[in-house]
Amino acid sequence: MFSSKLLISPISEDAATKHDKLLQAIKAMSDIEEVLVGVVKFHPQWHCLLKSVDTRVDKILSALRPQALADHRALLISLGWPPKLISLKNGSDHITSLPNPLILMQEDKRRNYSQSFIALCALQHLQNRREERQLNSNLIKRDTQNIQLWAIDELVSPIASRMECHFTKWSEQPEYMFALAYKVTRDFISGIDDVLQPLIDKARLISCSAKDAWVSAMVQMLSGFLEKKVFRFLTERYKVKHLKPDVSSSWLHLVDLIIAFDKKMQSLLNLDTCFLAVPGSFEGLSRGVSVLSIFCNRPDWLKVWAKIEFKNAWKKLKPELIEEKAWITSKKCISGIDTEQEFLLLTVEDLKAPPIAEFFLKIIWEMIERCQTMPSSLSHAQFIRFTAGRFLWYFFKQLLFRFKATELCIDSSDDVAIVRVCGLINAARYIWIKLQEWSDVADFLEMKIVENDSSKPTQDDTMDNDCFFDEEIRSLSEMETNWLMEIIAVVLRQFEMLSWKYVQNNDSFEDDQDYTNPVEDVDLVVSNDFVEALDALDSWLHTVKISLNKKDFLDLWRSIAEGLDHYISCSIVRSENWFSKMGVYQFEADMQALIFIFQPYCARPQAFFPCINEILKLLKLKKEEVKLMQTFLSNNQNGSECLHLYGIYHLSVNQILQVLRYKIWVG
Repeated sequence: MFSSKLLISPISEDAATKHDKLLQAIKAMSDIEEVLVGVVKFHPQWHCLLKSVDTRVDKILSALRPQALADHRALLISLGWPPKLISLKNGSDHITSLPNPLILMQEDKRRNYSQSFIALCALQHLQNRREERQLNSNLIKRDTQNIQLWAIDELVSPIASRMECHFTKWSEQPEYMFALAYKVTRDFISGIDDVLQPLIDKARLISCSAKDAWVSAMVQMLSGFLEKKVFRFLTERYKVKHLKPDVSSSWLHLVDLIIAFDKKMQSLLNLDTCFLAVPGSFEGLSRGVSVLSIFCNRPDWLKVWAKIEFKNAWKKLKPELIEEKAWITSKKCISGIDTEQEFLLLTVEDLKAPPIAEFFLKIIWEMIERCQTMPSSLSHAQFIRFTAGRFLWYFFKQLLFRFKATELCIDSSDDVAIVRVCGLINAARYIWIKLQEWSDVADFLEMKIVENDSSKPTQDDTMDNDCFFDEEIRSLSEMETNWLMEIIAVVLRQFEMLSWKYVQNNDSFEDDQDYTNPVEDVDLVVSNDFVEALDALDSWLHTVKISLNKKDFLDLWRSIAEGLDHYISCSIVRSENWFSKMGVYQFEADMQALIFIFQPYCARPQAFFPCINEILKLLKLKKEEVKLMQTFLSNNQNGSECLHLYGIYHLSVNQILQVLRYKIWVG
């Protein structure tokens, strides 16, 4: 049965006899393959025997497959395949309907074609089993994503030869190429599915679809022509400097056509899809249905495409960058106390981001969507890095340039600078949130995994926990934090400058008049030296609240409150001011005025000034309590139990002794 006589049939032998002998040869080699699988599993040491048998079987297959394909092609010619392609009408994209010889076959020809088709499927199945067994023996994973059916390829091959004649004429009108390829695919897909799918099922080829194989083969046919005749030519012309603008325009137009074509071809696969099919059973062929697969094997072309897309995106963004209105933050502000629920709103209005942020993200997403049908996840990720990733860093530089050009001065009453900085912070926050949302999408998670697998192994597993835009998100978070700290520092420095006389004035709290009930007898007002500082602080916070998003404003005013609490408490402790009874009430009135400024932002603002509150508690202690506490703290280094009785948790022992020893007026 291994004799070449089985492979070369006499001319007088009829088709039935040839078909029977072909099936006998396939059956014999399938039986041999079954034996070899067992040998590999139970006797792996017999590798020399395996190699010898594989060599003999390969020799038979090398003669058997060409003969089977030649007989199948002859049968297709007798059926009238391929049909004549009717070209496009001049100046029109209309194509007349194409006849399908597979549907018009007579009974005897249909039987002969069915037998030949099934035999080819069986032969391919045998070949696939052998390759899988050999690769498994070498611990190599077999790539099954772009496996085609030989019988379908034989249908596409003669059509491709005729279509390429038309394609060559339309080098300056590529839209006609895509129109013809789609028309042929669509006109024949119904007949392909009706006639060939039952034959595939009869051949017991699991998870194989005639429709998928047909569409995929047609896409690969068009991809092959574009690769050899179009993109190769465009790439060479792109190297010429003065031709780059024209090439870029042609390249972008061609990609637009490819994206539209891919969507149409995918829609053909989605028509009449059986909902009972096993999920992912056709994933291999479906994911390969994209003309963008051209760029998967040509990383140099991928970089050229990415560079063209990047320049095109920059051309769109550049006019908006110099438009000042695009950077203006909305004045819309939600009144009332901020709640956690409000932070869940992620629209550009809720985050008060300037229009430039939304426009920028729109451009980014358009670039990401242009490679959506890329079959290779790694190539998909690389394209996004070359375009959207690079574009993000360019925009970050623009944010930094605008921040450096904006001067926040402690002695300036102009609100324009603070509004500009708030707009930049809002833009960073909005982009940060959107990048985080995108990174949680399944496609980006898959691309990140593929990137990690393809990169060099690291000592730790930190990369595995990163999201796709991890570096960009961290950079945005760092910029946002730094700019918030800049505002906080300016506010605190201005407050310190305006209140310096107040905290250093020795006479501020030394009024020794003895009032029986100072709160009722005297109308206490805020100290004159403290009014300007409070007014400036209130003005800053009001301006920032209107211009800044809620989340960052919450962090900002809490940090400012913490800084003021630290500054005033430390200043009081370090200063040599003496407090009379009236001075204590005056200090309390001043601090209440300070805390009242934060009343619109939370229900209990005094909770954010713990050190000031504790100093007031110490200043209000009776003379006996003061002496008792001084004695206890002087004799016990750890006086936490005593301090807790008086509600003192934040001041240190030394600070408490300073207040008690030097700040209480002794009459």
